[in-house]
Amino acid sequence: MKCVLTLTVAVALALTSLSGPTAADAVRGKKNFKRCKACHSLTEGKKLTGPSLYKIYGRKAATMPKFRYSKGLKQAAEKGLVWNRENLMGYLKHPKKFLQKYLGQKRVSNKMINKYKKEKFRKDVVDYLESVSK
Repeated sequence: MKCVLTLTVAVALALTSLSGPTAADAVRGKKNFKRCKACHSLTEGKKLTGPSLYKIYGRKAATMPKFRYSKGLKQAAEKGLVWNRENLMGYLKHPKKFLQKYLGQKRVSNKMINKYKKEKFRKDVVDYLESVSK
């Protein structure tokens, strides 16, 4: 009986993790996004220090018109970088290291200086960006 209960809980947890972002994750992500608002807007075409993140989820990198992206980010875009969950999670953790790995280069220029080490924080922000990109 104990084995069946353990297996049931394990399956339930696995299914929950496969179901994607929840509304609660996006709500926390909206709160977390306040850290990003100093440099980024979610309004179409509105650039601040950083580009607008309007509908960023699923979009090719470095595509906001009239924004001066770093050389590293432009190179990543030329290589086909698309802002999906995996790429956003890696970039938000350590932007420069992400681009170095993505481009296979030791030296990469990048303007984003913030790093978000906490995985849950990044996940919630990505869930929020996904929810507002629909």
